[in-house]
Amino acid sequence: MVEPWIAPLEAGDPEAAWDLFIERYRRLVFGAIRHYAVEPDEVMDVFARVCEALRENDFARLRRCAAHADPARPLSTWLVVVVHNLTVDWFRHRAGRQRLSALAAGLPPLQRRIFQYVFLEQQSHVEAYELLRSRDCADLAFGAFLKELAATYRAASAGHGRVATALAIPPPTECPDPPSDPAGLAEQQEILAAALESLPPDDRLAVRLYVVDEMPADQVARALGYPNAKTVYNHVYRALAAVRARLEQAGIKGGDL
Repeated sequence: MVEPWIAPLEAGDPEAAWDLFIERYRRLVFGAIRHYAVEPDEVMDVFARVCEALRENDFARLRRCAAHADPARPLSTWLVVVVHNLTVDWFRHRAGRQRLSALAAGLPPLQRRIFQYVFLEQQSHVEAYELLRSRDCADLAFGAFLKELAATYRAASAGHGRVATALAIPPPTECPDPPSDPAGLAEQQEILAAALESLPPDDRLAVRLYVVDEMPADQVARALGYPNAKTVYNHVYRALAAVRARLEQAGIKGGDL
């Protein structure tokens, strides 16, 4: 379906285009904002900011959208992402950081540092882990870090709901419980764990998120700061090849685990 606001925009009448656009998508914009903001004043302030951002620089965002319009892909998908990003930025630059700083004060010391790196400094999970080891001299295995990271996200979600967790990148799930299998399988699992532990931290987390947690590659790319999904594939396939080679050296075939 052709968007009715595109024609007047291309004809040099952006105000008419804006009227058509906002009339068509006002409810969607408010719905996306209310996913994070609850107070009426906050909702209206964020709505004003979204409108301002869509109109600024001679309607640059709308012009880019119009230039890449595809009738087979609904505009609502693009718009929800734009509103999400603008809403999170609004909270971050207004009250979000103060609220989050207050929440961090009630966390245990290790989780407080994780909170600082991931939520306030916007570091990736791998970068936060490396900072803990280098800057804070934390003697922390990567698996233990993932558990502390998951606990930090739970505390943030309990304290400020969607706003808090939206201000950071998506968390990995907790490490699964070890299997209760016979001794032979347990030994193989230990070898597999050692092979994974030998990977660079960013490759190890890419494998966990993409393979174990089944997170889409584009989301993994955003979480780890990679430029695109292809980079995720490259890291994961390279890492799995290294793990496979190490397992084969230990006499473990693909179907043994």
